[in-house]
Amino acid sequence: MTRRFAWAKGHGTENDFVLLPDPDGTVHGSLDEDLVAALCHRRRGLGADGVIRVVQSAALDEPAAAQAVADGAEWFMDYRNADGSLSQMCGNGVRVLARFLADEGIVDPAAPLAIGSRGGTRQVTCGPKGTISVDMGVARVRGTTWVEVDERRHQATHVDTGNPHAAAEVDDLAALARELARPAYDIAVYPDGVNVELWQRVGPRWLRMRVHERGSGETRSCGTGVVAAAVAAANHEARPVTYQVDVPGGRLAVLLRDDGRATLTGTAEVVARGELRWSGSRAGRAEPEPSWRAQ
Repeated sequence: MTRRFAWAKGHGTENDFVLLPDPDGTVHGSLDEDLVAALCHRRRGLGADGVIRVVQSAALDEPAAAQAVADGAEWFMDYRNADGSLSQMCGNGVRVLARFLADEGIVDPAAPLAIGSRGGTRQVTCGPKGTISVDMGVARVRGTTWVEVDERRHQATHVDTGNPHAAAEVDDLAALARELARPAYDIAVYPDGVNVELWQRVGPRWLRMRVHERGSGETRSCGTGVVAAAVAAANHEARPVTYQVDVPGGRLAVLLRDDGRATLTGTAEVVARGELRWSGSRAGRAEPEPSWRAQ
């Protein structure tokens, strides 16, 4: 049976997402992994680093959604990685979701907005020139670990930003392979996988970074990863302090506060909307309607 449903496409510093509006949770039910993977495919689908179901917190029957309701968050970011696997939190994704809700007139962009996620409720504010800031909560350093990239092992900082991260300083990002293969890491520390950040210090409180995300591969940006890199670079530096982090897709700012919380700021935009026909075929293809329209 063919299903038809609306979609939108957005990105935050080129970390891109397919958004599926599903306010009362009746369109997609339990989001199908095959559908997510097909939507995210760069050749056969719409192409994205992940899928965000735009759903009301009260429509989901799970503890994180119940907590979001208690926190006053009407909307929930039901997020999947490109391979269909669940993710607890996505710093760029929650900013793109906020932009979508504001652009659709669902929320007031001038008012603070609470959005639920499996990593906790996040407070989001819209700023000037298309910027959106999100309180990422407390970023916790869990110790040191290691990652192996291009057959070279690096010491890394284990940072918990709602997602697990291994952030490693390198001497020269440009010396790495053009496309990062999946890094090796300590499976005992990260049994469910890890996001790996490779960062280089290029100036006072100024970093460049590349990231390989679990479930998605190398991406142009990663909000939680940018926070993890800033935390690793700041080490025991006095707070508050702001770091500028350049990623292949643009520039983000991370404010590390003296209470341990981090605020991520950058641009986010919705670039296209349309309708999609999904048959759940054996080829696993998501086929855009010919009538899809760019915004």
